[in-house]
Amino acid sequence: MSGEIAPGSVALRLAAQFALTAAERDERGGTPKAERDALRASGLLAMSIPRSHGGGGSGWRDTLEVVRILARADSSLAHVFGFHHLMLATARLFSQPRQWQPWFAQTARLRWFWGNALNPLDDRTLCMRHRGWSEFSGQKSFCSGALDSEMLIASARDEGPGTLVVAAVPTGRTGIAVAPDWNNIGQRQTDSGSVTFERVRVEHHEILADPGPLATPFACLRPLLAQLVLTSIYLGIAEGAFQDARHYTLHEARPWRTSGVAQAAEDPYVLGHYGDFWVGLESARVLLDRAAGHFDAAWVRDAALTAAERGDVAVAVATAKVAATRVGLDLCTRMFDVAGARATHGGLRLDRHWRNLRTHSLHDPVAYKLRELGEWALLQRHPEPSFYS
Repeated sequence: MSGEIAPGSVALRLAAQFALTAAERDERGGTPKAERDALRASGLLAMSIPRSHGGGGSGWRDTLEVVRILARADSSLAHVFGFHHLMLATARLFSQPRQWQPWFAQTARLRWFWGNALNPLDDRTLCMRHRGWSEFSGQKSFCSGALDSEMLIASARDEGPGTLVVAAVPTGRTGIAVAPDWNNIGQRQTDSGSVTFERVRVEHHEILADPGPLATPFACLRPLLAQLVLTSIYLGIAEGAFQDARHYTLHEARPWRTSGVAQAAEDPYVLGHYGDFWVGLESARVLLDRAAGHFDAAWVRDAALTAAERGDVAVAVATAKVAATRVGLDLCTRMFDVAGARATHGGLRLDRHWRNLRTHSLHDPVAYKLRELGEWALLQRHPEPSFYS
């Protein structure tokens, strides 16, 4: 980043810019190329990279705050930004310094964007081993941010033992085809479509095998960071919906004919809704801040992190994620109760907040998070590490 401008200030400026076209771009879908380039130019893509490797040296709490700021304006851009930093962390957690350090330095210097082609639930891509190199062939779904990226974190199933193989590869490598086939109801500019690998050569030094996926308590921080990125997006969506609802209530909404008040903002039922919104948002903010703080403390423990310490972070993260999901879905639905019928005009696209949150929250069901939290609350049993917990 140029000068000493705080990342949060840069993010606020970008968010204000993105908000101007968010509704229009939501309708259009596709790749937000100009906005992605604005993120590149801002320097924020390097904020989580250590200063020793040319980055901003920000902690995860600050990085997640930027994700949340962006999500208030445009959750698709927050999504690809957050996943970019998650992919960098994946390389850091699953590989050795001789691997991730050059990638970090090049990302900071060349303003690379990283995309996701990992999706451990999709095992259609196979890894065939050769002498000194490997070959990926198959397809991956839900590849957020893969289009217009310079690097991918990709996974495949080893054709021999069937274990998960994770690698960092250039998006432009021969045999990789990123399809513009994402057309879901929400997160419409995340390019979360498919990537096809056709006999893609993967060099030995590109395989993230030491320690490898989820091999140590420290490596098992990866799914917790993924959960925190999503929690930050969900809370940011809820805060953006709150801002839109508040503006509409104050400037456009009309009081109900039997309310006995001159303005919608004076209606006691409307005020009750806003009080409810506020309690929910404040609760989710506190839980997210606590979880992010626990994560930062675990991150600096590095290889000394224990399974029990990692488990405590997992409980805090799951608690925050459930709260943000519930609060967000509730607010994004009930915002129309305080805005009124005219707020459903198609041109406003205020429904995008609900569509965005609903689309992504389905990828990791709340019911299973609650089961994990129940096991902790009743049996004092930490969540079992996986790519989703």
